[in-house]
Amino acid sequence: MSNGGKSHLGASGSEPLPVVIIGNGPSGICLSYLLSGYNPYVKPDAVHPHPMLQRKLTEAPGISIVDQDLDYLSEGLEGRCQSPVALLFDALLRPDTDFGGNVESVLTWKHQKERAIPHLVLGRNLPGGAWHSIEASMVTLSQGDWMGLPDLQVKDWMCRKRRGLRNSRATAGDIAHYYRDYVVKKGLSHNFMSGAVVTAVEWGTPERSGPGARDPSPLFQVNGFVTAKDQSQRPFSLCARNVVLATGTSDSPARLGIPGEALPFVHHDLSALEAATRAGTMSPSSDPVLIIGAGLSAADAVLYARHYNIPVIHAFRRPVDDPGLVFNQLPKMLYPAYHKVHQMMREQCILSPSPYEGYRSLPEHQLLLFKGDRQAVFRDPQGLQKVFGIALVLVLIGSHPDLSFLPGAGADLAVDPNQPLSAKRNPIDVDPFTYQSIHQEGLYAVGPLAGDNFVSIWLRPLGCKLKEAKELIRLSCLWNPVPAPGLAPSSPRGCCPVPRTQGSAKGRGVG
Repeated sequence: MSNGGKSHLGASGSEPLPVVIIGNGPSGICLSYLLSGYNPYVKPDAVHPHPMLQRKLTEAPGISIVDQDLDYLSEGLEGRCQSPVALLFDALLRPDTDFGGNVESVLTWKHQKERAIPHLVLGRNLPGGAWHSIEASMVTLSQGDWMGLPDLQVKDWMCRKRRGLRNSRATAGDIAHYYRDYVVKKGLSHNFMSGAVVTAVEWGTPERSGPGARDPSPLFQVNGFVTAKDQSQRPFSLCARNVVLATGTSDSPARLGIPGEALPFVHHDLSALEAATRAGTMSPSSDPVLIIGAGLSAADAVLYARHYNIPVIHAFRRPVDDPGLVFNQLPKMLYPAYHKVHQMMREQCILSPSPYEGYRSLPEHQLLLFKGDRQAVFRDPQGLQKVFGIALVLVLIGSHPDLSFLPGAGADLAVDPNQPLSAKRNPIDVDPFTYQSIHQEGLYAVGPLAGDNFVSIWLRPLGCKLKEAKELIRLSCLWNPVPAPGLAPSSPRGCCPVPRTQGSAKGRGVG
């Protein structure tokens, strides 16, 4: 499979590819599926539980969803995402998931070869992206079926492989294998090039072909190298008319930027606590682990530490009743473990008697510095300084995508070019229905890079850019399987059966 796209990686002077997708995680896989000519239709006998949406779906029977007015169809839908197209397709794929229901998808898929658009998917890992970098025995916090791609349910695939879900969850190894197998079963392998690292993407506008000709579309130059099985590296350079960014956002962990953050006991990934637990350096009798952050990654760390009875100091800048906390966006019935962490954050303050032995929360505390003798200095809400002894520190305050291959590392493409690119706070600025960059024609961003929380990517025709097709692409995206899946350690007791909606290679969008 790693040689699937070999024929495309020729000289830069070859005919431009219609589409190059950077990132071979679930977003890139799903987009390849659609570009290969697979289109969603509403099942003739399907009845959607949302009355208004059901009425709209009956107005255009036999017409592919991607050929309908997505703005009209998505009007009035509400949910956990700001993208109207993401909400629409989430409603079509999983009609009542947010309410704990199990109504089947109202969509069916048809392969129409005449609608296929040539494309190439580039990725560092095997198809599945960051899922191949996660410990295989880890159990997803998201329900297994939420990891699925079009027309192949995870539970059906697991049954064929004689594998079983654990409390509706799958292991990271199963999901990685599922994504890789999906590419083969759907006949997409020839579009994928694994082991490919993109080092630079540049664009420019070619000269007009003659008097009276229309302004030409931009052309993109994509450079990089491919690592072979013998670890040798072969450079490539190819030309594309459109580039899709589907890399996810878990490449680089966010940092506090305070003195002492580079000390050896300060880490930015839960794996450090896992390794210390296995080595016996973190135990119920050790000094506390300090966990910084109020998101799902920090909650994962709290749950892991509690599972092994490791003492915890949990610090975060926001008040516990802040409506912006992610816990307030998750249904309690589906996310009981995360809501238990939120309850602990609310009920246990370090200045009050502890209802939770071994856990202390520090709401509205600002971390000032770390000292070499394993001390952390805070400023509390009253402006007083406090010092705590700790054994290990996990700074889990989010992550940033690595777009160093773009001019200016992609900063000019964000909603606010003066702030760091962030999936949650400052994503790439795209059209909400086409997912084309507001700032650069022909450049698209899908998944968490564009601020989407769902594992879903969709395409529809747009424009007249290609000679090979009457219409090029109109991208609408919502397929983002959260790898970063939220993960919990596999254990006899079973850990944290909680779904996750977005994130890093620990349960959020992975490209």
